[in-house]
Amino acid sequence: MLGTGLASIQILAFGFGLLAVLTAWSVSRSMRRDPLLGLILAGIVVSAVFSAGTSFLKYVADPNQQLPAITFWLMGGFNGVRVDQLPPLAGIIVVCGGVLWFCRWRLNVISFSDESARTLGVDVRAVRALVVVAATLITTASVSVGGLISWVGLVVPHLVRLAVGPDFRRLLPLAAIAGAIFLLIVDDIARNLTTMEVPLGILTALVGGPFMLALILRDRSW
Repeated sequence: MLGTGLASIQILAFGFGLLAVLTAWSVSRSMRRDPLLGLILAGIVVSAVFSAGTSFLKYVADPNQQLPAITFWLMGGFNGVRVDQLPPLAGIIVVCGGVLWFCRWRLNVISFSDESARTLGVDVRAVRALVVVAATLITTASVSVGGLISWVGLVVPHLVRLAVGPDFRRLLPLAAIAGAIFLLIVDDIARNLTTMEVPLGILTALVGGPFMLALILRDRSW
């Protein structure tokens, strides 16, 4: 809408992405009985509101030119990605991925309990804030280039966790590699399924929706 370059889009994506994460997290904290369910519901609501707001602003700016672009961007895909967009994206992923890798053993400790982490000298709040910022920056930078390819962050890490266990020393790199492989496979299917290329977000939603339902049914304590 502003006609700015990729760097400005990524900065705005990071700012509003972090705002969305903090909003969802704040709502979940207010639900003391079931914060996990509150986080899921808050994430769905915040995502819907932000997506609607983005579409409305672009529609007001230029309805005839922007609506088709909005539609394809909300579905996600690699067809609009250019080679010159990859170096800055790779730089963000490498730096923030290094931050997450640096926090890997602290994440292992925090997964047990906050008390155990504090006993071992881990600043729980600082580590969580650092991880949230790094993960949000990676996610928003990727979304600003490829659009909303949903469910990948839910499906792939859970499957990798079931395969290799909860140790973040193995889980972080393997989840990144498995996510890339998963998207390449889905992209190949999207390009060859019909005569027209199917947006990746549609196919990943067809996989992620049933997977989310299976998780809910598996853990009935939710």
